[in-house]
Amino acid sequence: MALHAANHESGTPYDDVYALPISEHTLPKYRMPEHVSDARAVRALIHDELALDGNASQNLATFCTTWAEPEVHALMAECLDKNMIDKDEYPQTAEIENRCVHMLADLWNSPEGETTVGCSTTGSSEAGMLGGLALKWRWRARREAEGKPVDKPNIVAGPVQVCWEKFARYFDVELRQVPLEKDALGLQAHQLRDYVDENTIGVVGILGVTYTCVYEPIAEICAELDRIQAETGLDIPVHVDGASGGFIAPFLRPDLAWDFRLPRVASINASGHKYGMAPLGVGWVVWRSADLLPEDLVFRVSYLGGDLPTFALNFSRPGGEIVAQYYNLLRLGREGYAKVHGACAATARNLAKEVAAMGPFSILYDGQGALPAVSWMLKDPSSSPFSLYDLTDELRRRGWQVPAYPLPADRQETVIQRVLVRHGTSYDTIALLAGDIRAAVDRLTEGTTHAPDRPGFHH
Repeated sequence: MALHAANHESGTPYDDVYALPISEHTLPKYRMPEHVSDARAVRALIHDELALDGNASQNLATFCTTWAEPEVHALMAECLDKNMIDKDEYPQTAEIENRCVHMLADLWNSPEGETTVGCSTTGSSEAGMLGGLALKWRWRARREAEGKPVDKPNIVAGPVQVCWEKFARYFDVELRQVPLEKDALGLQAHQLRDYVDENTIGVVGILGVTYTCVYEPIAEICAELDRIQAETGLDIPVHVDGASGGFIAPFLRPDLAWDFRLPRVASINASGHKYGMAPLGVGWVVWRSADLLPEDLVFRVSYLGGDLPTFALNFSRPGGEIVAQYYNLLRLGREGYAKVHGACAATARNLAKEVAAMGPFSILYDGQGALPAVSWMLKDPSSSPFSLYDLTDELRRRGWQVPAYPLPADRQETVIQRVLVRHGTSYDTIALLAGDIRAAVDRLTEGTTHAPDRPGFHH
């Protein structure tokens, strides 16, 4: 210890990060240490702990970006000190945010793409909640103008992501969640009549259902609401939760009408850090036209300098993710997004074929027409020697994160698995996954292996 102390004090090159004082004990967990520690040692020790996390490239449960180009890393580092909310101090970052909003408005066919309003958020959950708040405020204003009560607002949706449950609870709105019909993978338009009424602030249509990866039929939903309005006078707007599909459909299915081409669609949210391919921490919400965002929801602050409007659930946040989103829009363009997502979709379709050929699985969604993903279930769960939860555990031994979970009401007895193919998830990676699924099925059934000449994952 004396020799170690002498070397440490003298600053000789014999200092080793694993022999410095902080490395001789477990890291503090409940109380800050009293003294300063060597930066190299602290970094190395935290790095070692982070190595215990899963490998992000094998996390096939997440929709979120797990890979970015070196140029994105560089831009993120340049923006480490930029607070997005301080638009007076960082006007060019604010301008870049504004450019992204209008590019997305144009991508989603807003009739007022250059003049409509929108904003960045910390993710699509916050963006969806802002869209929901605008729906509630407009409904309340209309009801008050008619002299009607405003104490029982509801919002109608199918199998939604948890952010809509949060919205309903936090902002005192009844969530009328429409159960899944037999063999359905999302909300069906004809179901709406039993759920909407004069207190419905809006219907949420999902472009990329979290559970099953399909697109709900937004055009059919709007058409059904048109018929309901013709019969009852109820004018119910639609908010499209395009958390995932908002950055997929414009490139892979440009002729699909789901966006502002449908007059009943009032607002759209999307996640920049999912298939928008930006790093974690950015979402977007855009309104069809500026008048659909009630002025009462916009706050103006002066203590950052200037008179700055803000509409968000939080305040300070980094600007790097927004700059990275702008980089991707410029770097890839429509052609690049189509190529990247097209390659992901082709890989997903081939995985679906491989999984289907294994025998015990029934494909629910095969990667065609919606998200670059695959979902499946067991053909006969009651007679299967293993469950999908068993298969999840087996795959985790090889580092794969492939979730198994029940569908929402009324199909909770159905357990499925899902794989998402993202930018940076290579064809070879998914080919290795297919082989590991096949081997896991063998272990869980007969404990055998496939013959060497069995066809592999191929185009």
